Amino acid sequence: MHRPLLSRQPLRLCVAAALAVLLLGCVQQRHITAGMAASDVLHGLGEPTTRYPAPGGGQRLQYSSEPSGQTVYNIDVDAQGRVLRSEQALREVLFAQRIQPNTWTRADVLREYGQPAYTIGVHNFKGDIWVWRYMDGVTWRLLFIDVDPGGVVRGWSVGDEPLPDDHGL
Repeated sequence: MHRPLLSRQPLRLCVAAALAVLLLGCVQQRHITAGMAASDVLHGLGEPTTRYPAPGGGQRLQYSSEPSGQTVYNIDVDAQGRVLRSEQALREVLFAQRIQPNTWTRADVLREYGQPAYTIGVHNFKGDIWVWRYMDGVTWRLLFIDVDPGGVVRGWSVGDEPLPDDHGL
């Protein structure tokens, strides 16, 4: 009896998850515009995962789907309660522009990406590797940020998330 080497079920689930993420992202981004009242954002999206103070009396409303991954929306609001900008932070095109090794601290990382999905340690780095899950098209990816014991970011990288083993082979 011939058995396929790879099950198509994980692929179907990944494609379905990717489409759901894209649709959710489009809906959220389309409805949040500069100048909109923060109270309208809160009414539509509910309480954010976290709030961070911003210079000048404003704040960042952060909506994160970690640890399952996919999205971290940052909505910056001015002191008058108006949206300045809304952005999906977990996008590869932004990582090199934002992450500042040897300058950023834990607080900077949390303000940009929220709590990681998980942390890991490796033998050749004294500190923690913080990990976020996100989608790049239809591929699950991982963002790794290296945080030393003093709380300073020392580096970052990205990689593919391994697919779970298919024990049904």
